Amino acid sequence: MPDDEGHPAVEEIELGPVLAALADPLRRRVVRELALAPDDTARTCSSFALPVSKATITHHFRALRESGLIRQVDRGNSRMASLRRTDIEQLFPGLLGIVADEDPPHA
Repeated sequence: MPDDEGHPAVEEIELGPVLAALADPLRRRVVRELALAPDDTARTCSSFALPVSKATITHHFRALRESGLIRQVDRGNSRMASLRRTDIEQLFPGLLGIVADEDPPHA
């Protein structure tokens, strides 16, 4: 059962929702940037500079959180997002490497 913030337990993370979350190029961009960063990196949602409205950003981060790809923690008036690297690598070895190695779309 997901916790109060919507994070699934490790044993609840499933491939289908993870792949569905990664199907969107903006969400892959978030995961790619976190995968390329040092292990304990936590960033605010706005630091990714996604070219969409605040409501759409909220939707994208909820999809990432509910799939189990990221963990979000409230920090005052913002939320910090970090990659659940250990959990994802344990469940789907190599997946984050594939996402990290993808060429970002050209703007």
